[in-house]
Amino acid sequence: MTKFVCAFLLIFLMAFVTQLAYAGGERSLTVQGCPEACDYRCSKTRVRKACLFFCNMCCEKCLCVPSGTYGNKEECPCYNNWKTKSGTPKCP
Repeated sequence: MTKFVCAFLLIFLMAFVTQLAYAGGERSLTVQGCPEACDYRCSKTRVRKACLFFCNMCCEKCLCVPSGTYGNKEECPCYNNWKTKSGTPKCP
C-alpha cells in the first residue's frame, strides 16, 4: 500500500511540475502582473510606448501575454485573435 501511495504522489508531482514548465511563464496573469510581462514583451521594439500601451490593454482583457519578445501568440488565443476594425492584430 505504501508503494502505491508513493507512486501516486510521484506521478502527481511530475504532472504538476510539467504543467508549470509548459505554462509559458507569462500565462494566467493577474492584472497586477501585466506591466512586468509587457515590459519584457516590448523590451526590443523601437516603438516601445505604443507597444506597452497595447500590450497592457490586451493583457488586462486576456490575462495572458505570450512568452518572448515576438511571436508565440498561439500561447494566448484571446491575445492572438483580438483584431482592429481593419482586421490587423491589436496585440503586439
